[in-house]
Amino acid sequence: MIKMADFFIETKKASSQLPQNDRPKMFMFGVPSYTNMGDQAVSLASRIFFEKEFPDYQYIEIMDYDNDVGIKAVKKVITKQDIVGYVGGGNMGNLYIDIEKDRRAVFSTFTDNLTISFPQSIHFEKTAYGEDEKKLSQEAYNKNHNLVLLARDAQSYRRMQKTFKNKVVLTPDMVLYLTPRISDVKRSGALFVLRHDGEKILDESFIESLKTILEKHYSLARTDTVLETPTKITPKTRGKLLEEQLKKIASKELIISDRFHAMVFSVLTQTPCLLFGNSYGKGKHAYFDWLENISWIKYSDERDITRIKMELDSITGAQVHNYDLHPNFRPLKRIIKSYISERTTVK
Repeated sequence: MIKMADFFIETKKASSQLPQNDRPKMFMFGVPSYTNMGDQAVSLASRIFFEKEFPDYQYIEIMDYDNDVGIKAVKKVITKQDIVGYVGGGNMGNLYIDIEKDRRAVFSTFTDNLTISFPQSIHFEKTAYGEDEKKLSQEAYNKNHNLVLLARDAQSYRRMQKTFKNKVVLTPDMVLYLTPRISDVKRSGALFVLRHDGEKILDESFIESLKTILEKHYSLARTDTVLETPTKITPKTRGKLLEEQLKKIASKELIISDRFHAMVFSVLTQTPCLLFGNSYGKGKHAYFDWLENISWIKYSDERDITRIKMELDSITGAQVHNYDLHPNFRPLKRIIKSYISERTTVK
């Protein structure tokens, strides 16, 4: 029995068949079904970006659990004008190896079309295992001379350039393409948004110290951007869940987090946020590259409580102001426009 894939040509329902029409298409692979709302926000923002900037293209999302079936299906219908993408938001490397294997398969297959690895970080561990996996990725990526790698921070940009022969471009995380939202909800309390995975470096004793200084002024709660329920998310359900996540952030006076996208959600909702690091610095570098001038957001490596108090006073007393990161997406738009122009003039 042939497995039927879930292709989301629109977000309201899945289709088991790819469309047969003359419209140019953007095939986005790796769309997450898991419950990390940061990655869900990335996939939604990527669709919004493409549909707004390139409305002539039909945007088709291929779920992460359908990678192999999706590759076979797309191979049968892809034309010279089509573009292939792999969703950003995670990281290249050996930390999430199943995703990296899927990425290799996509990049090494569609070598005749513009292929875009959407903005993400990169981290291959400096171990024998990490080095072996890096070599496998290099072999796969280097097969595709039309592959463009988008790095979402300067550290990843330099690492991608050193690791791969492909073109590398620096752009913000796709969620920062979304329009900021002014919330009229009454804010109350401080929320800890903390990870529970292999990237975690904040120890619980330090978190308890933070709670001690904050509980004098705020009611406290703790959560994560990874949901426990539902267990699976699709383009049909992610919008509502993301809205709930943003409302939760917007309802707080202060966010304390080691989650990169908790910081981004705080940017969008104008919520004061103090961000701490993860195991390889993705939040830190993205902050200094794109968000350092946003007054209500701050990154900290501090462990001295007195200095942390000063940082908290700075962001909670900050004035909200306008910002615009859209110009930083121009390099990505130029790459796509150049490809479209090239393919439409070829007879």
